[in-house]
Amino acid sequence: MSEATFTFRVDESLKQEFAKVAKLQDRTGAQLLRDFMREVVRKNEEAAEYDQWFRSQVQQGLDQANAGELLPGDQVEAHFAAKRAELRRRMAER
Repeated sequence: MSEATFTFRVDESLKQEFAKVAKLQDRTGAQLLRDFMREVVRKNEEAAEYDQWFRSQVQQGLDQANAGELLPGDQVEAHFAAKRAELRRRMAER
């Protein structure tokens, strides 16, 4: 993995406070910044994956609706009423 330099300006007092925090964590400021950057990239990737999954679920639902594959509302209500009843039963057993 090749390395690159990342340079930016920051208020001197913020830099000093950050250095103190890093030292308290037995880390360097550069280590903490790299960790932060990795976390930002990871969260962005997770959000993109979720967005892709969500869009595919919506499209699947639209495709099913357009194909006439719909359930009547009372059938959906009955299904989830049964799920709620089962969950309440299991919670009462605890």
